[in-house]
Amino acid sequence: MSSHGVRHKPPGHPSAINSSRFNKARRPFGDPVALLKATPRFIPPPFTNLQNLNLPLDVVLRNPEQMAGIERAGRLIFHAVGDTGGIHGTQAQEAVAHAMEAQIQSAADPADRPTFFYHLGDVIYFNGLSTLYDEQFYGPYKYYPAPIFAVPGNHDGDTAVRRGDQPDTEATLTGFLTNFCDSQPQHLDTYRETMTQPYVYWTLETPFATIVGLYSNVDGSLDGRGTNEQMRWFQKQIADAPAEKCLIVAVHHPPYSLDSSHGGSPEILAAIDRAAQAPGRFPDAVFSGHVHNYQRFTREVDGRQVPFVVAGAGGYANDPKSLHKLQLDENGSKIPADRPFPTTREGVVLETYNEDSPGFLRLTVDAQTLAAEYYTVPFDDAPPGVPVDSFRLNWKTHQLEGAGGPAASGVAGGHHPGGHHPKRKPGG
Repeated sequence: MSSHGVRHKPPGHPSAINSSRFNKARRPFGDPVALLKATPRFIPPPFTNLQNLNLPLDVVLRNPEQMAGIERAGRLIFHAVGDTGGIHGTQAQEAVAHAMEAQIQSAADPADRPTFFYHLGDVIYFNGLSTLYDEQFYGPYKYYPAPIFAVPGNHDGDTAVRRGDQPDTEATLTGFLTNFCDSQPQHLDTYRETMTQPYVYWTLETPFATIVGLYSNVDGSLDGRGTNEQMRWFQKQIADAPAEKCLIVAVHHPPYSLDSSHGGSPEILAAIDRAAQAPGRFPDAVFSGHVHNYQRFTREVDGRQVPFVVAGAGGYANDPKSLHKLQLDENGSKIPADRPFPTTREGVVLETYNEDSPGFLRLTVDAQTLAAEYYTVPFDDAPPGVPVDSFRLNWKTHQLEGAGGPAASGVAGGHHPGGHHPKRKPGG
């Protein structure tokens, strides 16, 4: 029986057997945070001698008119999703890429075209090997006409080889550093340049948003036990982030998740809370992958409403059964997807989720609001022309102004046709 079919005990219900020697403790139903691991796996990332880990968007675009267009429009639009590497076949991954591409190509107004794609980690499965980038990255995105930024996921940095994996003789993150953190752009692929992100954790500076990208390593932590290098950098980024811009955190391991397998990362959640303490500024939104589905949480923090979004259905899961499913209660019933569900964590509510289809986010940021739309790309049908979920956050007042499904589809800057997409079948 899959983990989706296992009923979860109610909060506080004792387990019949609870021995860390032989098993992983199952989270109580409704708890979106996993237990802290006693011995988390951590692989130190390669050393960098760079002092400045910030990258302005205009350096990458290299087109003054494109930057001027963003300023004139008064908004920045971009895509985001994680967990794309199509090791089981790239059909699902390519369908998501096709749907994102169509939103750019079909936009009559240049101001409605997403400017880039921000990847939320697990670009390549299973060990981030350089030799797999052609098949799992450059091939699927050869038609995507915009830059692709990324933070690494656990599979981009893990060097442990399991049965059936290709041999891994590379140091951790070799493939990611070669393709995303190059010293200057070059064509390792015919169609797409390598990126010049400064490091595996870094900050993207844009006209309307500061995006702080974290590397959550193999098991969901910023630093090895007894060290705090990335944590200190993170705290400084939060403190130095311009007050006149929306502050977004992107990290592969989600702080909250109600899936039946992973759960949220307690160390990433603690890191975000610690980073916000000294400057007294909490991120306006947090976006993650790792869990192969879509979930949107709202957390109340000192009167603020903060969206925590999981978007990890970017194509690795190539059939419905491979997507991660949410917990079932003790009666075997699903969490409702059409209304808010209070979790066991005070002030944290699951607003909605999708565990049936791949999909991606379209995000719009302006001088006052962060709007998000989540589009699905069904396995056996054409993508719908409207998002299945959307929300609008006034990041200056820190209040959600509207949220919902297709009925609220205008929140991110008007109608965005998805173009024509042929039906496709599961698998690949």
